[in-house]
Amino acid sequence: MSAARSLILLGAGGHAQVVLALMAASGRPVAAVCAPELASTQRWRGLAVLGADDALAAMDAQAFEVLNGVGHVAGSTLRARLYQRFRLLNFRFPAVVHPSAWVAPDVCLDEGAQVMAGVIIQPGARIGANTIINTRASVDHDCQIGRDVHIAPGAILCGSVRVGDGAFIGAGATVIEGLSIGAGALVGAGSVVLCDLAPGARLLGTRLSLPKPG
Repeated sequence: MSAARSLILLGAGGHAQVVLALMAASGRPVAAVCAPELASTQRWRGLAVLGADDALAAMDAQAFEVLNGVGHVAGSTLRARLYQRFRLLNFRFPAVVHPSAWVAPDVCLDEGAQVMAGVIIQPGARIGANTIINTRASVDHDCQIGRDVHIAPGAILCGSVRVGDGAFIGAGATVIEGLSIGAGALVGAGSVVLCDLAPGARLLGTRLSLPKPG
């Protein structure tokens, strides 16, 4: 993270509150927030409100870094689209780690990755850009997680798991060692994954559905 640049938080929902708390715990202040739902508000949780997303687009990308406070809800691409929009405008998104998380020294965190409170990430893992490793999730050795992924609270990835871009691993789910979760796949809360999942597949409990051809 660049200490020379001020931070702007994008979004004002539940995930934004968690990101703001992470930054407070890390001792790095956030200067302001942008969110459409705050258009008629001047202050939010102690932050100056700049306006909707267009207010950020009008600012100097060399003077600010952006925290993506929009959560990754299953089936939604809003978080990924916002990240791509502002990266194309040359804004940088720092990778952030809560002080209570344990991340092995050789773990690679790509730009905009967010590691929340109580997370464990073991050696050899890589976390892709704009990916969320949420509260108390566990990512074991040599896991390779793509961009725009959400590993929800309490989920467990055993060793050498591969997760494709845009996948969603629900709260409390477990993925057995060495498996592959395809891009855009959805693993429901509490599910146990015992075999590879194809891109776009949905596993809800024991019910597996595959994307329709074409």
